[in-house]
Amino acid sequence: QVQLVESGGGLVQPGGSLRLSCAASGTISVINAMGWYRQAPGKQRALVATVTSDGSTNYADSVKGRFTISRDNAKNTVYLQMNSLKPEDTAVYYCNARIVPFTTFSTYTYWGQGTQVTVSS
Repeated sequence: QVQLVESGGGLVQPGGSLRLSCAASGTISVINAMGWYRQAPGKQRALVATVTSDGSTNYADSVKGRFTISRDNAKNTVYLQMNSLKPEDTAVYYCNARIVPFTTFSTYTYWGQGTQVTVSS
């Protein structure tokens, strides 16, 4: 079994910062790309940022220059540092990872349970 557990969401004022964490655990052989997605009320889930196993990153245009994704491969953990937050960043944020479990040679996509981020004064 593989699990992704997120933490770090909450309520923050516009212009503030939050740091999300997502730890992968279980029978993991390899973790390839990891990333963050978000889903605002009434909207589809959308990419926020991704990071490959060698550290290459990709960001949605709406968060470039404000958010930073990083990972600690020794801890199987991905982070999202969010600065200069805006009300339109309000959403449920989901962690995502492409993982090869020990029991197979196949890559599967796993999702965390989601963490709420609310930006409001």
